[in-house]
Amino acid sequence: MALMKTAVIPEFFARLKQAMPEPETELEYENHFHLLVAVVLSAQATDIGVNRATGPLFKAVKTPAEMVALGERKLIDHIKTIGLFRTKAKNVIALSQLLIERHGGEVPRDHAALQDLPGVGRKTANVVMNVAFGEATIAVDTHIFRVGNRTGLAPGRNPLQVELKLLKRVPEEYRLHAHHWLILHGRYTCKARTPMCPNCVVADLCTFRGKTTLAV
Repeated sequence: MALMKTAVIPEFFARLKQAMPEPETELEYENHFHLLVAVVLSAQATDIGVNRATGPLFKAVKTPAEMVALGERKLIDHIKTIGLFRTKAKNVIALSQLLIERHGGEVPRDHAALQDLPGVGRKTANVVMNVAFGEATIAVDTHIFRVGNRTGLAPGRNPLQVELKLLKRVPEEYRLHAHHWLILHGRYTCKARTPMCPNCVVADLCTFRGKTTLAV
């Protein structure tokens, strides 16, 4: 995969911004705690599937204390349609307890503190820091990993390599929303099996050699 030329990267993001001026997460939440829980649940699951499960859950549970009071068994009933629901339920109850014990029931605005919570890895912490607190982090999920490699924007063998390369290559003015632009671009245009290259606003800047030719 040829590396995208540095000179065209500002234009790459300018076009994504024009297409999606105010990109947002597609996970539904009411507060920072809801966001944290939703992102933990979204691992190896779709946002649509998570929203379907958390809709009723978040009406009943607003705080870590209410989540602990709900308990693991009842939480499982809410999220059993989501993959790995037993492990996720255990982690959500445990992280809720730690939020109460260590952070006064609030989601910490600290990357390391977030990663100390059960079920919270680097990607989840980056999402929370970006969406909840407006930090210019980039959480590399399967979509960003694919887009970074396929377009030549930030090739890497693993998510961390792609993340670090993106942080170096994405112009500062676009870094805050880069995470969402790339996810949404990967989800709806630069799809895994059949990328919609004829409909793509950055196709001429992309170095992917296997571009599709049939418009969808």
